Amino acid sequence: MTGLLITVAPTGAETATRDCPQLPTTLDELVSTARECEQAGARMIHLHIRDAAHEPTLDLGYLTDAVQAVREATDLIVQLSTGGSVHDPLEQRLKVLDARPDSCSLTMGTTNFGDDVFSNPWPFVAELYQQTQERQVVPEFELFDLGHVAALHRLLDKHGLPYGGKVHVDFVMGVPGGMPGTTAALVAGVQALPDAVTSWSATGIGRTTLPVMFASLSMGGHLRVGMEDVLTMAKGVPVESNAQLVRRAVEVAELAQRSPMTADEARATMGLPAPQSVAPGAPAS
Repeated sequence: MTGLLITVAPTGAETATRDCPQLPTTLDELVSTARECEQAGARMIHLHIRDAAHEPTLDLGYLTDAVQAVREATDLIVQLSTGGSVHDPLEQRLKVLDARPDSCSLTMGTTNFGDDVFSNPWPFVAELYQQTQERQVVPEFELFDLGHVAALHRLLDKHGLPYGGKVHVDFVMGVPGGMPGTTAALVAGVQALPDAVTSWSATGIGRTTLPVMFASLSMGGHLRVGMEDVLTMAKGVPVESNAQLVRRAVEVAELAQRSPMTADEARATMGLPAPQSVAPGAPAS
């Protein structure tokens, strides 16, 4: 079995703070969450950003401040969501890369998202992918359905490998309108992946969190956990913090004889170079 890459998705764009006061939405809360989750075993953080009113935002200033603050406080791979809220226009979502994250999410197709539609038309997907190549940002390909796996084949065939040469995907399962969060669905998705894929993780939304976690671990996959995806530890038991979810993932992984990667191993898995250290007294590049 391989080492385990745990990604934490601490906030998301759907849950309101009035419904979940423990959701980290301010910059200080995100930085504190990042530190706690790194200590617990996470190696990548998937960020959605909120504004001063705790509402989802793609404002470049907020995004840039978050990337810099988390990068300075931790060794986590900083991944920004290019999905934003389902209501964000495509043009604004393309500009997320201006915040210079290490990685970004790249959803491979449009899907129903509860009562809404998460729009990812092919021209947008192709444009975003080419921009990640030019800007040296590593994409994580988000797959909500089997049709998204077919779109990934098409994208790689037409535009080649991503920056860094590694192809990492994440199955997002259990979203109303997407693939179910079942072992059978995950097996089908993994079997259909392009040969170029070098690593994959899985995310189970809501009550599918544990079934997807167990299935992914048993198949050698990695995990994404966090309060973006689930707000209860069990029926009627609310999540207290994102670190609690990371710790649970680590504990479950131990039973499968999987242990968290080091920071360097995680960066190598994603095709990212090691962070550049600056000698004392030397100017930063």
